[in-house]
Amino acid sequence: MKGLAGRRKLLRIFISLEDKFEGKPLWEYILELVKENNIAGATVLKAVAGIGSHSEFKTFSVWRLSQNLPVVIEIIDREEKIREFLKVLDRIIEEGLVVLEDVEVIAYRHRS
Repeated sequence: MKGLAGRRKLLRIFISLEDKFEGKPLWEYILELVKENNIAGATVLKAVAGIGSHSEFKTFSVWRLSQNLPVVIEIIDREEKIREFLKVLDRIIEEGLVVLEDVEVIAYRHRS
């Protein structure tokens, strides 16, 4: 996407790896929505550990069958696109944290 450099919004979503929407991993569903809504870009990061809204310590263990680790999704685009996208997210995120930050994109390069 040309012309992304400049002041933009960073939408950061904190959810759990095991969160689902309509049977699909929530992080994967959100990425599909990013693509459908022509958002400039998104990255999914799996955390090593975290403490969530229930003060439950979540960390990786080889002994646990379930690995409900924290996941952070970072999405960057123009403010108006992010604000519209927030309306879409509101109906699918049942539990988690959503934050919005001002950022300055210095460079955004991709192969044609």
